[in-house]
Amino acid sequence: MEQIDNVRTQVNIAKKFPKHLFWDMDASRLSLQKDKAIIIPRALFATTQDTFEKDIQRIEELYSKKDILNILQNTKELISNEVCTLVAKRYKVKPFLRYSL
Repeated sequence: MEQIDNVRTQVNIAKKFPKHLFWDMDASRLSLQKDKAIIIPRALFATTQDTFEKDIQRIEELYSKKDILNILQNTKELISNEVCTLVAKRYKVKPFLRYSL
């Protein structure tokens, strides 16, 4: 497949990730480039410490570390602080939290 900026341009998200993560939209119509702000956080929405490695690897096949961090640090999607901590640890960056008490 053709690649632009380390991102594949043609991937059916509906076949790459579980359908329940995109319950409110037609995942097969999502664009990797235009919809990365939806795809990246949704792909990690249900991840746990046990599933994180597998889940993050799926995203890394499609997006750069820079894209993943930028999207997760600025998303309005519901991402747990646990996911943020796991991502920060993986990429050896300063920990960031989505929610603070």
